[in-house]
Parts: sequence; structure tokens; C-alpha cells
Amino acid sequence: MTQDLSKLSIDPSARESTGLDRRIVVAIAVAAAVVLVVLLLVVARNRASAVRVAVVREAGTAQAAVLNASGYVTPRRRATVSAKITGKVKEVLIDEGMRVGANQVLARLDDVDAVAMLRAAEAQHAVAVAALEDVEVKLANARKTLERAKNLRARDLVSEEEFDNADTAVRSYEAQIALARESITAAERSVGIARQNVENCVIRSPFAGIVVSKDAQPGEMVSPVSAGGGYTRTGIATIVDMASLEIEVDVNESYIARVSPGQRVEAVLDAYPDWRIPSKVRTVIPTADRQKATVKVRITFDELDPRILPDMGVKVSFLEGLAEGAPGGAADSSGAGVTIMLVPRDAVGKEGEQAYVYVVRDDRVERRAVRLGRERGADMELVAGVRSGERVVISPGSGLRDGAKVLVQQ
Repeated sequence: MTQDLSKLSIDPSARESTGLDRRIVVAIAVAAAVVLVVLLLVVARNRASAVRVAVVREAGTAQAAVLNASGYVTPRRRATVSAKITGKVKEVLIDEGMRVGANQVLARLDDVDAVAMLRAAEAQHAVAVAALEDVEVKLANARKTLERAKNLRARDLVSEEEFDNADTAVRSYEAQIALARESITAAERSVGIARQNVENCVIRSPFAGIVVSKDAQPGEMVSPVSAGGGYTRTGIATIVDMASLEIEVDVNESYIARVSPGQRVEAVLDAYPDWRIPSKVRTVIPTADRQKATVKVRITFDELDPRILPDMGVKVSFLEGLAEGAPGGAADSSGAGVTIMLVPRDAVGKEGEQAYVYVVRDDRVERRAVRLGRERGADMELVAGVRSGERVVISPGSGLRDGAKVLVQQ
């Protein structure tokens, strides 16, 4: 049986009712989504973020630097020890890094020739002494002869000539004794010179210090002057008095007026950038280098340390004022120092050129701008922005915002 589909149709009232219901459902869904988002935002705002904190601690009182410069650690006493005579090295008794005392033997030269000359001089001295003894015996005999001649002459038993000959013999032997004594003195001087030549074969340390360079080996020739040719050494070793270490810097002559003796200085070795060493100006050398337009300044350490070595690079900051107070420096010109605070380096964030930290107050954080100082290992100096005892967030995430609620982890 065939059905007529053309008679099928939708009631217009039913079509209008279905469209209205669909719009209502969409409106309800949108409203529900908005309410859900608002609820999520409220919950997220009130949800506390777990954070780790560190307490701001005071590092000391710092002074403003009026001038910065760089230089090197240098010893006031450094000596390249050499021999007084030219000779061949017999033995070397030191090595690099060895600590030596004053007058300690460093090396010995071949002293065969010097010892032979000493023996010859001692033999000449013995000959002179023996000659004196011979003349003294002859003088004693001549005096007895003279005495007898005097007695015989008084009785006219000897001639005038015989008496004169006896007297002349005594005077001659007395003169010979004087000559022999002078010969002995000369021989003693020769022995002294020969002994000094033997002693010159022993090279000693002029002062206590540390050997920083060993410049000669056994079998090499050394000389107090350069002999040329590259085969003769002019030194045995170089010794540094570690107790005399100081800093030498060149200051531009345009800024030398900012430096004065006794001025406090803060030094930082290139090898230990986190170690600030309190120092002070010892002297300003009263002459300028016309080629470099600089003036040399010497700075002494307040306290020496085994880590400080000669020729280390160092950067120095000349601090304002002359008072020699605490290691951090003296008061500035206004009478009050700048208090330095320390926080973990991970607690400091940056946005462009501006540095900031998040300070925890009650259960919320406050974003606070700070002014940075120097790095100190895992810490960072803050010159302004925080106070001692406040708590700052360590490693704040990018989602942390000013005023956010936080839960401090213990």
C-alpha cells in the first residue's frame, strides 16, 4: 500500500517551542560556567601557596666607596739570593714552597780552590810565627852579648867597635821582631780573607721566608754578575717574606686626592671573590708615572692569611673617611653607616633593572623593591628595602603575586 508523504507536516507551534527551550538551556549553561569560574578564582585566591622562607640577617655596617682600583699582592721583602763569588754549584738544599729561616744554608758551591788557598794562607801564617820565634831567640842572645860587652867596656877589656857591634845587633833583632810581628798580622789578614772565600761558597738566606723560585741546579755555574752566553746563573733562589705582603695599586692621578694614608680599604682577591679583606692605606708614593698618569698606592692587610699569595690579582675599594673601626668600615661623612642585610641569592627576583623580594607578613606576601649590594657566595647583600628579622620567600615561583596567601613550610 502506498502512503502519501506530501501530507506530512510539523506543527508551527511545536517548532517555536523547541527553539525557545534550546536558548534557555544555552543561557543556563553560560551562567553556570561564569559562576564556576568565579568560584574557582575565589578558591584559588584564598588557597595558600606553600613557600620556604629565610630570615633577613644583618651583615654589618658598610661605608660608601669613593674609589675603586685593581692591582696585585706584592711583598715588601723579596730577594733573589745569589753567591758573592763565581763558582760551580755543589749542592742545593731547598725547593719551591719550602719555608726557610734567617741565615739558613740554601746551597753550597765547590770550595776546593778556596780551601786550598786557606791552607796556603795558614801555612804562611805559621812561617811568620816561626820566624818571629827565631828572631826572639837571637835577640835574647844579642842582649846577653851586649850586657857582657858593657861590663868589659867599663874595664877597657873590649874595644869601642866591639861594643858598638853588640849594641847594633840588639837593635837589628828588635827591628826584625817588629817586622816579624807585622808579617804575622799580614798573614792573619790573609787567613781571614781565605776563610771568607770559603764561607762565600755557602749561600744563606738573608731573612726568614718562603722559597718561591729555585733558579740553579748542582753542576751549574753561578755568578753575582751576568756573564752572558746563557750558561751562568745569577741567582740560586728567590725568597719572599710572607709577613710583608701588601697590595700595590695604580690610582689615576685625577682621583688621587680621594686617597690618604690610613684610609680604610676593602680588598677582594680575584681567586676568592666572596672574601672581603679589611685593609688600610699604608702610603701614597710621592711621585707619578708620566706615561700612565697614575700614582702608586701601597695598602696593608689588617690581618694576613695563608690564602694570600704574592702576585695575586686584587680589586680594592677605598672607603670614605679615615676612622679605623670595625672590619666593615667606619662611619660615613654624615656619621651613620649603611646597614647591609643578607638574604639567600635565590630569594631575589628581577624585573628589568628592578630587583625585588617577597616579604612574608602574617599569612600573605608583600612584593618589595630592594637595592642590591655584592654577592657573598650563596647570599646577596641588600643595601635597602628590608629590615633585619623579616622573612623573605626563597625561590618564589612565577605564579606568586603581591598580596597572595602563603603557607610557610617548616
